[in-house]
Amino acid sequence: MLNNINRKIDLSFYANFRAAIELANNAFTMSKTDNRRNSALQAINRFLEAEHIYAEYTDIEIEQKSQIADKYLLTLSLAYLAEARCYLELEEHETALRRFQEGAIVIRSRIQKYIKILLTFNPAAYLQPQFRGQIDLRRLTRIYQWLDPTLDENAVFDRQRMNLFMLAQDPNNAKWVESIPAAIWDSKVDWVGKAIWDDPKPQIYARLPKILEVMESMIETNRRFESYQTELQAISQLGISFHDWLKLTPSTEIKPDGAELMYIIPSKPLEL
Repeated sequence: MLNNINRKIDLSFYANFRAAIELANNAFTMSKTDNRRNSALQAINRFLEAEHIYAEYTDIEIEQKSQIADKYLLTLSLAYLAEARCYLELEEHETALRRFQEGAIVIRSRIQKYIKILLTFNPAAYLQPQFRGQIDLRRLTRIYQWLDPTLDENAVFDRQRMNLFMLAQDPNNAKWVESIPAAIWDSKVDWVGKAIWDDPKPQIYARLPKILEVMESMIETNRRFESYQTELQAISQLGISFHDWLKLTPSTEIKPDGAELMYIIPSKPLEL
């Protein structure tokens, strides 16, 4: 993908991030406490650097509405997650939680921007008849609910009434096709070697189900990231060390449908 859209990333940045991952892995697996601590601290420094670098790369790609912004967002999420995990290795719960919270703000704001780009100026395009059985109003509603939890299917449909009318008034979707961002279809990359009389619309339409999956994947990444914060808040309020938390195991009781569930019942309600 990077080669196709003529983007280059400084390999030293990538090498630094890989080194941070290796240092973090050492911190989690070494037998001597001092060695684990030193590796964790070194990894944290590299992750901090990586977060600044990949946040900048992400902003550039979002500004250019490129097709790889979601890849940088995923890398940025991993950097924050790995950094917080290193703080947990050091039993620095408060710092780990703070970094999770700061990372959540950084990541969510950028995912929101990119999703709004992918929805295009007329999101009703995702509800066209050819997507019957692939995309429905319920899936589109879940995207909008992540952006605004107060919305339901009726509210989302109301938002699309005029958009649907606009599509009907333009059977060839010429205005929509001309306005779509490079994140969905980039003529400089995706239409190289084609004749001027060839119609790009079939290729563009074929991408929309996959684009919706990209949006859903980014939202799932963000939700998992935020759920880790909740888990960390629970650890902190329970007053248990992170390493003892990792040692907790499910009971031997038979679970429904073979699920491995573990119930933790605190003596006092947690404020999560």
